[in-house]
Amino acid sequence: MTTPFRDRISAGRQLAQALEKYRERERIVVLALPRGGVSVAAEVARSLNAELDLMIVRKLGLPGQEELAMGAIAIGGTRILNKSVIDSARVNEASLETVTERESRELERRQRAYRGERPWPDLQGATVILVDDGIATGATMRAALGAVKQEGAREVVVAVPVAPAEEVTALQDAADEVICLQTPPQFGAIGRWYRDFSQVSDDEVRDQLKEFWSA
Repeated sequence: MTTPFRDRISAGRQLAQALEKYRERERIVVLALPRGGVSVAAEVARSLNAELDLMIVRKLGLPGQEELAMGAIAIGGTRILNKSVIDSARVNEASLETVTERESRELERRQRAYRGERPWPDLQGATVILVDDGIATGATMRAALGAVKQEGAREVVVAVPVAPAEEVTALQDAADEVICLQTPPQFGAIGRWYRDFSQVSDDEVRDQLKEFWSA
């Protein structure tokens, strides 16, 4: 079995080493997928002397099986749908819209809670590195990619400590590069690959961002 990461900070430091070649880019913006991706992304941004901000994405959970993603939404109105899940579960349009509206409200709440009135970074011409603590289905990361591309980024890199190999392959078509430290053959859940995978609270996200932005 692949050795788990100690925690998100340790994973972020290892990920930063794998991203070292991007240090010479003219402008780098690291966007974390909260909540779990913030600790990882902060380590990457510190190492690369890059800007840090959030790409807030919400999974559209299948009704009755909320952990199964039938899609995802991101800042800017981007929505990515997993048609195979929707079709196999026979989800109708009304149910899909109900879930989308609920998650849109939560996305807006998190935007206000985490970022307040902070201006959204200008991504035009920037190298954007999207960071999370891992990828399971890839739905949220695909939504994040779609949102960033709409903002005119010069190149978009996906960087995660761990993900299924098939999801890494699938994302390579949408990103300029996908950097993943470990692709275990029997993946299970992201938390399986961390010795400490503690739940991250809204307050912890705010504190991490405040510390980084004030440094």
